[in-house]
Amino acid sequence: MHKKLSPMTPLLLFIFFSSLTVGFASAGDGGSFAGENPFTPRAYLVRYWNKEIRNSQPKPAFLLSKASPLSAVDSASFAKLAAQSDLSSHLPAFCASANLLCFSDLSPSLEKHEKDSNFAGYSDRNFTNYGTDRLGGTDSFQKYSGDENIPVDSFRRYSRDSTGHKDNFVSYAPNGNVVDQSFNTYATGATGGSGMFSKYAGDVNVPNLRFTSYSDDSNGHDHTFSTYSENANAGDQRFSNYGKNGNGAPNEFNNYGTGANVVGSDFAAYGQTSNGANDTFTNYGKDQNNPQNNFRSYGDGGNSAVDSFANYRENANVGDDSFQSYAKNSNGAKVNFANYGKSFNIGTDKFTGYGQGSRGQTAGFKIYGVNTTFKDYSKKGITFSRYTNVSSEKSTTMQVSGSLVKRWVEPGKFFRESMLKKGKVMPMPDIRDKMPKRSFLPRSISSKLPFSTSKISEMKRIFHARDNSSMESMMLESLSDCERAPTQGETKRCVGSAEDMIDFATSVLGRNVVVRSTENVSGSKKNIMVGSVKGINGGKVTQSVSCHQSLFPYLLYYCHSVPKVRVYEADILDPSSKAKINHGVAICHLDTSSWSQGHGAFLALGSGPGRIEVCHWIFENDMTWTLAD
Repeated sequence: MHKKLSPMTPLLLFIFFSSLTVGFASAGDGGSFAGENPFTPRAYLVRYWNKEIRNSQPKPAFLLSKASPLSAVDSASFAKLAAQSDLSSHLPAFCASANLLCFSDLSPSLEKHEKDSNFAGYSDRNFTNYGTDRLGGTDSFQKYSGDENIPVDSFRRYSRDSTGHKDNFVSYAPNGNVVDQSFNTYATGATGGSGMFSKYAGDVNVPNLRFTSYSDDSNGHDHTFSTYSENANAGDQRFSNYGKNGNGAPNEFNNYGTGANVVGSDFAAYGQTSNGANDTFTNYGKDQNNPQNNFRSYGDGGNSAVDSFANYRENANVGDDSFQSYAKNSNGAKVNFANYGKSFNIGTDKFTGYGQGSRGQTAGFKIYGVNTTFKDYSKKGITFSRYTNVSSEKSTTMQVSGSLVKRWVEPGKFFRESMLKKGKVMPMPDIRDKMPKRSFLPRSISSKLPFSTSKISEMKRIFHARDNSSMESMMLESLSDCERAPTQGETKRCVGSAEDMIDFATSVLGRNVVVRSTENVSGSKKNIMVGSVKGINGGKVTQSVSCHQSLFPYLLYYCHSVPKVRVYEADILDPSSKAKINHGVAICHLDTSSWSQGHGAFLALGSGPGRIEVCHWIFENDMTWTLAD
């Protein structure tokens, strides 16, 4: 028989736990967690570090700060929910308590705007029905979701079946971070009137943009896109239908994805089966770095259309492009492609179905750049002013101008080892962490969550990720990177807890290790002076484990072994006052033979794979592990 607890028992337990807390706070952890309950995830991490790391070096405050902020009670509660596969029903509380990246669930909106509306500022809303059947008038959004972190917007129906109605978006979601936005139907079935997007998602980071239908089945409705996703970084955008089945509708797209970096674009059905269309694309994908463009169906099946493309992929660097079907099966079309641009460091280009199956057309192609495939085009009515095949070029690599290098590769992002000398002045790139702030999960929770592309359906359920949403895209991309086979000589692992990171680093380097990161972000985007420099492990060639953030609901790092490197610490000074403003960590890769010819380092520094060493700073919240000196 169990002995009944006395009334004094709760008080004795309180005194016992209090003494543990006091004892823990004085355990030499730098005071970071003084007075904290010893059963929190952060307290456990300190104990784990003491157990696994075999040296007396100071504990890395920047790593400990990434531990889960969950209380001891919440940690146990959410671990139990994870084990029961019931976290999904408690997601808002879980995300808030554990400091995770979660998107808000947008519910259908019943708002109505009967009269002309002029919105000076609006954000994070679901417009289920806006301006449907509107007669005349003007609606204007001056700034929608601007300068926001993780904006989530949805327009279901905008200006549908309107007559003589004008709509205007001056600035839609500029400067956003991890953007998730969709337009389902815009001006579908509209008669007369006009619409204009001045700037859509400019200068955004990691966009996921979806335009399902723009001005489809419209009659004489004039639309213009000035800039769409200009200077975007690392994301995806899809445009499904633009002016499809339209009648006498002039459409103009000035700049689509200009200056974007590593962005995937999908554009399907532009002016398809329209009558009397007058469509213009001025710049698509100009000055891009490593674009993944897929353009399917421009003016296909159209009647008496006038279509023109001024510049497609001009001055792009590598990438993967597919252009399928331009004015295919059209009737009486007047089609012109002025410049399908030349590329620097050619990637993969395919152009199929130009004017194929068309009748009574006039089609001109002035310049088709250094590419390898142009197939299935009409043999009648098409003229080429200039077609440059790879075989006619001396080299498939073109000289890149200085301005384009600066656009694609920020000054100072890569440098030579000789720059790490006291007194050297050099530009420092923007080393600030652009990713949303998140924390690790305790291993007691992360180990109970699914983590593979084969279980993406279950992961989507837990984190409330819609089909084709940003959450689904970022999880799939990160999981794919984690599941990718390591390169030759590489050892890699994705870690979602600090304990897992410690285990991986010590498995590669042993237990006498130190982890370093650049101290702060001072000097970013400015010229800096190098102060005192110290080579780690005596400046000898060594091995490190580098860890880089991945975009995921909780803090996830892609860690991998990096052989044949030298690691340096350097004071960073203000070049005018000579005052110390930062303490940087830099890593120099001595073997670049497996890097691609189009790598940004070679664009910025010249040369090519295996011919030079390449150095870079460790950016904010990234880190590198080495043997302790």
